[in-house]
Amino acid sequence: MVSSAYLVLLFDFHYWSRDRVLDAAAALSPEQYTKDLGNSFNSVRDTLVHLFSAERVWYERWEGRAPSGHLSADRYPDLDTLRREWTAHERKMRAFVGALSDAGLDRVYEYKMLNGTQMRAPFWQMATHIVNHGSYHRGQVTTMLRQLGAAPPTSMDLIAYYRENQEI
Repeated sequence: MVSSAYLVLLFDFHYWSRDRVLDAAAALSPEQYTKDLGNSFNSVRDTLVHLFSAERVWYERWEGRAPSGHLSADRYPDLDTLRREWTAHERKMRAFVGALSDAGLDRVYEYKMLNGTQMRAPFWQMATHIVNHGSYHRGQVTTMLRQLGAAPPTSMDLIAYYRENQEI
């Protein structure tokens, strides 16, 4: 199914594309960054914080904890604050994912959803979800940047990552 090496590659892609969207969002004024655009998460900031927060929730579950909610967007008044904390958290994510063997990918984790519902899933499903979830919301941020008159990020497609980072 999924190998540990491929999962590491997917997380490389995930953070590569995260950096592209953060770089594009850096051009926004503070007002644009927090402007309510009526999206799933109202603003560019709120959407980016949701992405980071969801990543942290999954990590907490892998560590055996049961987080009760997402981070507040107000905790991140500017993009630099979010970038610093997310980049620091990235190191933990990469260490966790990088330490897994192929057999570890099939480990089933039991966890609680934020609403208290008990769930279980193999690690590889949760990890690939994080990457897919990131792609979904980065697409939303791209649309919001265009609505704000800002330049979108350079391509964040997986094939663009492969083209730039792998030799055939």
